[in-house]
Amino acid sequence: MQDPTLTSKRAIKFIKIADHMLTQTYPLVNDPKLLIVIMENIFLSLSNSMIAILELEGSKSKIPKYDDNFASKYKLFSSKFSKKYEFSDGDIFFINDVFQIIEDHKKSPVEFVRKDTFVICSQNYRISTIRLKDMSDFIKKAKTFINKVDGIIDKSMRKGQ
Repeated sequence: MQDPTLTSKRAIKFIKIADHMLTQTYPLVNDPKLLIVIMENIFLSLSNSMIAILELEGSKSKIPKYDDNFASKYKLFSSKFSKKYEFSDGDIFFINDVFQIIEDHKKSPVEFVRKDTFVICSQNYRISTIRLKDMSDFIKKAKTFINKVDGIIDKSMRKGQ
């Protein structure tokens, strides 16, 4: 297990990259394809924050074994630790929604750009969209989650576990 502080700092780094890309890079290049890269950084930040909580719990006590994949970590986090640390159902659904967009993108046979929207079509013609106007909200929600996790990690480390 890694140090949860390092993992939490990695989450902060990814959200800063996403924020910079949205506020600085996107206005310069004005290419909606950049939205999926921003979304991937949001996902990496959320994922690392969630993993930091699992590492914190792993350093304190024995936690159930989990596979080294997102689904396993998400399931453990949402079932065992989200309520303990008072994360809302909205937080849990948000993480899953971001993950689902990334997965749809990976498996997508067709993607295209329309105005300020990146459109992802699945094999069964289900459509996911990433809109420029929604990205600020995504980043804001992710920052709230990441800051809460960082506070939990920081408080726990100050206590000396």
